[in-house]
Amino acid sequence: MAPSTENKSDNGSADLAALRSEAASHNVNEETLLATDYLNHFNEIAMILELVADCPDCIDEAKEWQPKSYPDHFNDSGFSAKEFVIKAYDAAPDCYRQPFDETIGKMNTLVIDGIAEVEAMLPDAEPERTQLTVQRITGELNALIEQASAIIHGATATMSQTAVDSILDS
Repeated sequence: MAPSTENKSDNGSADLAALRSEAASHNVNEETLLATDYLNHFNEIAMILELVADCPDCIDEAKEWQPKSYPDHFNDSGFSAKEFVIKAYDAAPDCYRQPFDETIGKMNTLVIDGIAEVEAMLPDAEPERTQLTVQRITGELNALIEQASAIIHGATATMSQTAVDSILDS
């Protein structure tokens, strides 16, 4: 059975069709109505965290990171089609939007908890231990970023935490 493509929009199928017809020209997936640009918010913190192992002072920059909703990310960006991207997100079919939002929630929690974990260990940790902790956190984050990207590109299944852990353990 095909996944439901019901959406949260009250605008009807004509508006949905219009959004889909414009989507590609605004770097939005035509089926899911989601944009990969949002994932830059998480790619940036992954890079900053990777620096912390070699440059512990970078933890201050990492601590400045805050979760940002999809609309807030685009409203705060210089993205030229931000209004369209936000409207498309609001109309995204539930079969994509729900797992996408759940994955983003996991990513936000992982980053906030990970920053706190690394910060707590920095005063006394040996560099190798810090490196291993950062690699674990960024490995989990990158797996979730890949999962979110797959959803953006039309996948409807998400990985359980056990599946993410098994990938990281291999």
